[in-house]
Amino acid sequence: MTRFLNPSSDAALQKAAEELREWGRSRQGLRVALIYGPVSAEDRLYHSKCPVEQRSVTALGTALEEIGAQWDVLDPCEPDFIIDLTGYDVALSNLHGPYGEDGRLQGLLDYLRVPYCGSGVGASAVAADKILCKRVMLTLGVPTPGWQVWSGAVPAIWNGRPLMIKPPFGGSSVGMSLVRDPADLPAALADAADDEGTEVLVEEYVTGTPMTVGLLELPGGSVVMFPPLATEAAEADFYDADTKLDAGARGAVIVRAAELEPTVLDQVIGHARTLWDGLGLRGSARIDFILTNDGEPYVLEVNSTPGMSRDSNFAVGAAMVGLTHTDVVLAMLHEALARPPYDVPLPTPAFAGTTRAREAAVST
Repeated sequence: MTRFLNPSSDAALQKAAEELREWGRSRQGLRVALIYGPVSAEDRLYHSKCPVEQRSVTALGTALEEIGAQWDVLDPCEPDFIIDLTGYDVALSNLHGPYGEDGRLQGLLDYLRVPYCGSGVGASAVAADKILCKRVMLTLGVPTPGWQVWSGAVPAIWNGRPLMIKPPFGGSSVGMSLVRDPADLPAALADAADDEGTEVLVEEYVTGTPMTVGLLELPGGSVVMFPPLATEAAEADFYDADTKLDAGARGAVIVRAAELEPTVLDQVIGHARTLWDGLGLRGSARIDFILTNDGEPYVLEVNSTPGMSRDSNFAVGAAMVGLTHTDVVLAMLHEALARPPYDVPLPTPAFAGTTRAREAAVST
């Protein structure tokens, strides 16, 4: 069972942080592959709309410079991506959504036997699939808003109350809609489904305060849970994609420490711990809640690859327990390199020009 550090345990946290920084001082020249590129719809949105200085990849690069790592950005959309991966000591992914956050990249890195930061194949796949994650929450006894799955075969049930329509994959609220009128439901469902008719999550809209809780694995395998943050969208009906991007720096989101009754805080902490262990998360994660007006916390989703910009909710939460952005990156690298290596009798991949020739033939 995971040992969770109480955020108020200053001595334990300071000891873990100093051990982490000491480890970092001995890792000068560490070769890090910083994986980033416009693969998923979420990443393409950030790539096109978010200013360079506000991107996670920019902040991560600065942290790697402070650590003294030798690093390069590797774009999965480039043909030499897989070959290049094998030349690094560890991979740090900044991809979100399908192919980067859903277990597929993690499986590739396992096969290549390249250590990587964050959760493995199983936990990544479950966390990234909103519908599957809902089913696991129910199994674990974690409260989550009521929901149904729409696949196009039967109409979604309108119960007279607003609904949140969500694509099953992807983050940053891309493709999400808040539907208050049943006449708007078909268009919202079509927008959330892809061309292949992917199932859509239809979730009861719960009014209240959105909250987020970050978790970070420290040396020794202990996990610190950051204080819950309340995130309030001042200029939108809900915490949608444009609000999260805030590319115009309008300050459309108010982020503050959540003021919770002790019993509610205990529930939030308990649900976060249950999901960390139940899903098999590792490295880092962020769990999003909604706190109802009656003071009941419900889990909305689990993010196995939290956003890591300087002003991200994850970085703000870390700062509240005395950890800098660079400390967080160090912790992620430490967890990846301290993990027992994935070592099974697989052949060392032999790269040749055949793969490129096949890809060229397909694209013509």
